[in-house]
Amino acid sequence: MDTPLEQTWSEAQRAALLNTLKTRFERHPARHPGLTWAEVQARLEAQPDSLRALHGMEITGGEPDVVGADAATGAMLFFDCSAETPAGRRNLCYDGEAREGRKKFPPESSAVEMAESMGITLLSEADFAHLQSLGEFDTKTSSWLLTPPEVRKLGGALFGDRRFGRVFVYHNGADSYYGVRGFRGWLKV
Repeated sequence: MDTPLEQTWSEAQRAALLNTLKTRFERHPARHPGLTWAEVQARLEAQPDSLRALHGMEITGGEPDVVGADAATGAMLFFDCSAETPAGRRNLCYDGEAREGRKKFPPESSAVEMAESMGITLLSEADFAHLQSLGEFDTKTSSWLLTPPEVRKLGGALFGDRRFGRVFVYHNGADSYYGVRGFRGWLKV
């Protein structure tokens, strides 16, 4: 299975992605107050490899958008901002260890493995809370979250969603996977 980073990358795709990102940036100004598209585009053009990761986020349904900037470095922080967990990243257990440990019906990949292949990182609990402060996400789905080692060591993994007007973070066996659970990622550019 080709990962988004292994697929052919053309100038037309690059231009289309920049246009998509710009349109989304302009449509959702509350996600990134005080930032301009010119600042974002300059960062993207200075780090062309980041466009490949963003392309992977986009083609798997993540709808990446800027959700802030690092005050010290000026780095832009992109999160998956699709209303529901990205459709192209569902039916995944938490990590490779969990996938390999399944005796029956292991999924093709895991959230951690797929994120690494795309060049992104899973959202943490704090990241997920920040995303939820920007809107209502995962009202019908759930997303695996970066799990602390002490939880993972015991066989569990964290996931989050929004139900009943509240944000919840739960645990599940890391080897579980569902059609409505995927993962969200972030990228610093």
